Formats: sequence, structure tokens, C-alpha cells
Amino acid sequence: MLELKHVSFQVEENGKEKKIVDDVSLVLPDDEFIAVTGPNGGGKSTLAKLIAGIERPTAGTILFDGKDITGLSVTERARMGISFAFQQPVRFRGIKVLDLIRIASGNDKLTVAEGCEYLSAVGLCARDYINREVNASLSGGELKRIEIATVLARKTRLTIFDEPEAGIDLWSFKNLIQVFQNLREKIRGTILIISHQERILNIADEIIVLSDGKLKQAGKKEEVLPGLLGTGDAYPTCGRFE
Repeated sequence: MLELKHVSFQVEENGKEKKIVDDVSLVLPDDEFIAVTGPNGGGKSTLAKLIAGIERPTAGTILFDGKDITGLSVTERARMGISFAFQQPVRFRGIKVLDLIRIASGNDKLTVAEGCEYLSAVGLCARDYINREVNASLSGGELKRIEIATVLARKTRLTIFDEPEAGIDLWSFKNLIQVFQNLREKIRGTILIISHQERILNIADEIIVLSDGKLKQAGKKEEVLPGLLGTGDAYPTCGRFE
């Protein structure tokens, strides 16, 4: 279980202190699909980075299974079972998909068949991807799904996705939703997703709303989502995603 106690993060801007995350206290239960939403600039991505250890809080405490991890590095948190997926997945020139899955799993003897199982789980035809390089030849949607395959291979207890729908096309978005739906049904560990998209919010167990760095609302999807529909905090599947 992850717990945040009075967590704040501030930066200096034009000679003044600006709070990006302001006194947030939360408990994230185990084995649930949790979505974080709210207006742009509300502190969502910063909160995710604080949990992952990419940024350090300027105040407050972060606990994981009752242990204070506030001062731990990204690497130390990763070893405890916390992983972070960026908006734009990293491309690795010269590294094949199978190599990446082996690195993620910590097993350099992972077989091709085992690697293919992870790719199949995210809707990719394994034989077409297992030996491809993780480079510019892959689309944004393909990279997103390969990244999720590595997450499955890692078997982390808490996985954070920062706006996974960013920069991908309609076809990839629809497939990505299906992948997350499958993950939701087979969840092993907690998934935390930063998103505005209604279709992602709709498959969450719980929704957290941040605005101006403050926690505005947190609760079960059935309690929170109806109040967000039609607002800027929950974009319907329209425009480039309709």
C-alpha cells in the first residue's frame, strides 16, 4: 500500500516560491486501477514523479508498505516494485524487443516463447516484433504497447503511466484502451494512470482529482466520474480520438 502524508512540492519561479503539489494526503490501495485527472497544470504529472522518485517532495512523507521512501532514489524504489512509464517511451537503438523484455524481467535467459507471451498480452503479433529494434521504425502506439509488455515482465507492485494516450493515433488509442482493460481484468499490483480521457477514467476503480496542486476529490469511480463528465477534467472520446 502507498500512502502520501501532507506531500508538497514547490519551485522558484520569477523569484517567488510556487507550489506545484500542495499538501496532498492519499492512500492508494493494493491491486486497483487508479486514474488521476484534473486541469492542465494541476500537478498530476508532478505527483506521479514524486511517487516514482524522479522528484523529491519539499515537504511531507511517502510510505510504501509502511516504510518511509521519501528520500529513496528512483533505482531504490524500482527495486521495491515501483515503476514509471513516461509519456513518450524511450527508443533504444541497437536493442531488440526481446532484449528489452529480458532486461525488464531480470532474466537474461528468458526464452523467445516467454517473450512472445508478453507481446501477445498487449495485442502485438509476437513473430513480427520479437526481433525488431526498439528504434524510430516503431510507431508511438507500438512503443506504448511494448513498454507495457516490459511492465508485465517486471511484475511490479505499483506501475505509474503518465498520460499514455499522448502522441498516438486513433487506431493505437483504441487498442491501448483494450490493453488497459485487459490489464484491469488481470490486475496483479496497482496501476496508477494520469489521464483526461473518459474511456480511461471509465475503467478505473478509483479516481483522484487534482487542481492547482490540491486534492479536490478522491473516491470510487461511480462517485467521482459523474461529476467530471462534460468538464475539462474528463475529455470524451472525440476529436482525434473519435
